[in-house]
Amino acid sequence: MHAIGFCGYSGSGKTTLIEQLIARLRLAGQRVSVVKHAHDEFDIDHEGKDSWRHRQAGAFEVVVASNRRLAKIREYECAEEPTFEQLLAELVECDWALVEGFKHASLPKIEVWRAATGKPALYPHDPFVIAIATDDAAALPARTALPVLDLGDVDAVAEFVLAQANRCRCRPLDDDAA
Repeated sequence: MHAIGFCGYSGSGKTTLIEQLIARLRLAGQRVSVVKHAHDEFDIDHEGKDSWRHRQAGAFEVVVASNRRLAKIREYECAEEPTFEQLLAELVECDWALVEGFKHASLPKIEVWRAATGKPALYPHDPFVIAIATDDAAALPARTALPVLDLGDVDAVAEFVLAQANRCRCRPLDDDAA
């Protein structure tokens, strides 16, 4: 499996880029999964549904499956967030895992940066940023030797990602290492 992160502040375009990138990587014959960081409480379940009722009754995990999809909902007993490595270990084998939002993770990342957000850039202080995808290279706040990718050219971003296969190879956590 290969894993590459996409970091940047809210509103920079990470989700849109990843959505477009998934389609391009699929066209290249790649099996793609996504690990997404969410803030605070979020829910994919709804009040009144059987799985919601099972969780409310105290189930630690609920797995809902049909002939088309599977969802696993796990309740954490403490407020500790899982690491991206732990989440990668949850995935079925794939060619690429696109990791969104783990800003400070120790994995190769493409920073998605837009001047319009008014947020600082991460690349000057993050040694794991391997490229910057932006809508305005001239507006970057600090000089860099990193590759600068056009946020509007998803084909070029996909080519860059595929070219990083050796750099982005990872092995999910072993059961012995956990």
